[in-house]
Amino acid sequence: MFNNKTIAVVVPAYKEETQIGKVIDTMPEYIDKIVIIDDLSKDKTVEIVKEYIKTNNKVVLIEHKVNQGVGGAIASGYKWARDNNFDIAVVMAGDGQMDPNELPRVIRPVAEGKTDYTKTNRLLSGEAYEKIPRIRYIGNSILSFLTKIASGYWHIADSQSGYTAINKKALHTINWDKMYKRYGQPNDLLVKLNVYNFRVQDIITPPVYNVGEQSKMKIKKVIFTISWLLLRLFFYRLKQKYIIRDSHPLILFYFSGFSLLLLSVPLAVRFIYFWIEFNNIPKINFLAWMFASIMGILFIFFAMWFDMDYNKKLAEDYKSE
Repeated sequence: MFNNKTIAVVVPAYKEETQIGKVIDTMPEYIDKIVIIDDLSKDKTVEIVKEYIKTNNKVVLIEHKVNQGVGGAIASGYKWARDNNFDIAVVMAGDGQMDPNELPRVIRPVAEGKTDYTKTNRLLSGEAYEKIPRIRYIGNSILSFLTKIASGYWHIADSQSGYTAINKKALHTINWDKMYKRYGQPNDLLVKLNVYNFRVQDIITPPVYNVGEQSKMKIKKVIFTISWLLLRLFFYRLKQKYIIRDSHPLILFYFSGFSLLLLSVPLAVRFIYFWIEFNNIPKINFLAWMFASIMGILFIFFAMWFDMDYNKKLAEDYKSE
């Protein structure tokens, strides 16, 4: 236990035969259960975990019959922690990239009731640019910015970090069967947490690479997939939070902004056509395009500002430790 709270560590694993033993061996004593979810590995991951179970009663193995992706594996672990009434569920990858020495800093704010969900933030550690592979650093930074907009948590970064802790209330509130099952799971979860007004806190930690892990993520494919997911989640959150569960004028600002930007497209096409064909730009057409574009952007910026201000209370306990 940690601060009188029961802790279950959820470990999603896929083909981690070289790393999973290290993850189990380095787990701190205060962890009550180590829940390893094997996502239909083709190597010896399951056999290795079963050997640990013989001598370590903290280890629990969940075997997927169908490969569900990392998000599906985490959801299975969360449901186990929820059904077994654990106070806190922590996620640590099966590849050994998450430093167990950082666990107290990740768990403490949740255990003390200061926040509902913590996640590590490697981008602000001062070592990120040197340690994180360049393409991952750039991709993560882009997705982090888009996630701020989609989730409403403007104070968080490193949205793709999977080193997290979540409290019992959130475990019992979120519908894990509807959680996104691939690499966009952290982004999806942040949006769902915001819909229910859960507090989220970043914990700044150094990045860990080159410890024997083998990345299974295809960056170029993932960044476009998650960007599309974030667009859909953005509109889902606006509907759920500001129309169904509450009301806020920022919806009108977003609607007006997007409508004006859409209107600016045919206006731009028309004046460009006249410019190319007749070497002349209709003044009224050009002024209408400028008005629609500028006002559309301003309306969206105002809506974002309202969104940021509305969600400040979810970051009131935030501080980097």
